[in-house]
Amino acid sequence: MKEPMIAALAQYENQSITGFFCVAQKSTRSRKDGAPYLALTLADRTGQIEARIWETAGLCEFAPGDVVKVRGQVSRYNEKLQISLDRLRRAEPHEFSLADFVPATERDVNELWQQLEHWVASFTDADLQRLMRSFLDDPEISRALREAPAAKSMHHAWIGGLLEHIVSLVGLCDRVAAYYPHIHRDLLLTGAMLHDIGKLTELRWGTSFDYTLPGQLLGHITLGVNMVEHKAAVLPGFPAEKRVLVEHMILSHHGKYEFGSPKLPMIPEAILLHYLDDLDAKMQTVVNEFARSATNGRGAAEMTEWVRSLERPLLDARAWMAAAARQTDTRSAACGEGESDALPSED
Repeated sequence: MKEPMIAALAQYENQSITGFFCVAQKSTRSRKDGAPYLALTLADRTGQIEARIWETAGLCEFAPGDVVKVRGQVSRYNEKLQISLDRLRRAEPHEFSLADFVPATERDVNELWQQLEHWVASFTDADLQRLMRSFLDDPEISRALREAPAAKSMHHAWIGGLLEHIVSLVGLCDRVAAYYPHIHRDLLLTGAMLHDIGKLTELRWGTSFDYTLPGQLLGHITLGVNMVEHKAAVLPGFPAEKRVLVEHMILSHHGKYEFGSPKLPMIPEAILLHYLDDLDAKMQTVVNEFARSATNGRGAAEMTEWVRSLERPLLDARAWMAAAARQTDTRSAACGEGESDALPSED
């Protein structure tokens, strides 16, 4: 494993470091005097950090996705760690291992896949089962679904993240469907399995995650509907009504026009899918932010920094309650010792 990892950079604050990082993002900006500088996001499998190159003259050519060797000063700006770089060059392939730069699911991918297979096998609707089998049995889709992240930088943004998110969401849907008898369970689960399937084409992944050109021009919702359209077209006798319902769930799963949904959810299964998808994404964001806060040197019982996607800071209630419990135990122990000392002598 390379050193230092981004997760450990807090201990190098106000120190100079030399190390290997992947360039996740790169942009040219201007200082107040008009002089250009480079704003970078550097990454490894433990996280990301902002970096700045103030002097760009004579700098080597490099691009997002490249692994670079850098030297710079770790400091804190606006409450966040960043690195001011004075040296940078592209790394040679023999100098690094990709395993250091690509965040990956901590779950067993084969177990996640078997869980997905188990749910499809449990379908009682033969048409929806055929549709799902056409996706899972497709070698190209199967390979990509085991690897793809669920996002570029938000929730489940790691290798295997999309499969992890889908399995988590289907688990929620399966539980909640039993609570509402009027929900078509197989339709809900099909929507959960396919709602983000277009991300297999929308995103590209390697040393970093980014959008493909079709992803930028069309987006994963349109791409996902197209995939269902093509699969259903080659399934003999697949009912057009069921295809429309599945496509509606993909089109509406963001829930609101302003969130990117071309249509609002108009069937119970689509309404449920939207809220459960939003719930799973938000809860994973919470987990990510607690981990990021710890990386930046904040205690577990402190408020996190402002979380832009949730428009608020967060507090780990369990850690805070545990800290409060420790204080109570300490006070109780202190009181007990005091009372013991104050007991009158029996002599």
